[in-house]
Amino acid sequence: MPVRDDDRTGARIRQQRRLAHLTQRQLAERLPYSYSLLNQVECGARTAAPEFVDAVARALRIDVALLTGADPVTTLHPRRLAALVHPIREALDAYDLDPDPTPAPLPTLTMAADTVCQQVRATRLRAAATALPGIITDLTHTAHTRPGTEVWRALASTYRTAHDIALKLGYRDLAALALDRMGWAADRASDPCLAAVRQYKRALSHQESTYLGLRLITAGHTLLAGQTSREAHAIAGQLHLGAVAVAARHSDRTAVDEHLAAARELAALVGGEAPEIHWLSFGRTNTDIHALGAHVRMRQWDDGLRQARAMRLPLSTVTSRRARYLVDRAVIEMETGRTEASLRHLVEARRVAPEQTRYHPGTREAVTGLVHTAPHVGLPRAHGGVGGPVALTRSQICERSGRSAAGRSVHE
Repeated sequence: MPVRDDDRTGARIRQQRRLAHLTQRQLAERLPYSYSLLNQVECGARTAAPEFVDAVARALRIDVALLTGADPVTTLHPRRLAALVHPIREALDAYDLDPDPTPAPLPTLTMAADTVCQQVRATRLRAAATALPGIITDLTHTAHTRPGTEVWRALASTYRTAHDIALKLGYRDLAALALDRMGWAADRASDPCLAAVRQYKRALSHQESTYLGLRLITAGHTLLAGQTSREAHAIAGQLHLGAVAVAARHSDRTAVDEHLAAARELAALVGGEAPEIHWLSFGRTNTDIHALGAHVRMRQWDDGLRQARAMRLPLSTVTSRRARYLVDRAVIEMETGRTEASLRHLVEARRVAPEQTRYHPGTREAVTGLVHTAPHVGLPRAHGGVGGPVALTRSQICERSGRSAAGRSVHE
């Protein structure tokens, strides 16, 4: 079992020093600080000053975020992220204003909104984030000047896309704002299904609280009371999967099993996968992926490994779901001592969905475990040529798994 990072800067310095194959004295020789200070920082006896951390990062030729614990996706290039996110925030803030552009016809806007949602599902976040503000602005104008159920539905769906992008980029405040706007538009559309989707998204943002998370799931099911359409069944099933995520976060196995059973019943009613229903992709495959994720959250590694090996994802599985499966499986393989298999799945996740893989928390967990497991991780020659296994260094592990040695983000 890999040794876990204890979340101290000194422990992270020790980890990165070992990955660079340096002794404490060798690293100290590269610093304008003493060996004694380095030793005390690593063992936790002294607090690392910012100047000391900067010097260590320069000496190891890594990004300082790897030593401070900051998320490189949201902190390495704040100007680039701000340039990407700020127009979305402005478009959300202008929800009650009557803008004065000349928007495209509603069918064109609806098609553009669907395209952006598809891009998010395909993990092409930069393209989606770039196009989204203009679509929100045009739909807002249309809703103010020619209000109707169709435009309100399109606007609510687009706000939901804004939430997904903001959450994936680490802007939780913006994600919450987008959900508020989604509720505002869904109310005007008088669409209980859209309103229930919003409650599902809210529940996922409150996984830290079982009570609140499950209350939001219940509120979503209440909105669907009496609804018997395939759309309603798919959303009700997705709500149960949201409850699985909330319950697994708190290791409530009974609740996980109950909600998985309910989701499987609804998946049978829906019949096959339903990617066209609010882009939820609800069905048997999504239910299995959530079950695997629950094993990961509850640290049921043996059960998770058995399920992961038995799963066969259909070719039609959307990219974001496939990447989630691959990262979860990589974590399971790593936790059960199969480091080479873990790295193979991380490499595949990066190939399938490079942007999603870079910032997925499971990727960081797996990479941290891999680099702690041994000085080198052997990768079979299927990934490197012919002959015996290849020994990979720390930087190669990070590079192949989608996190560069310098912690670079997808926005470089």
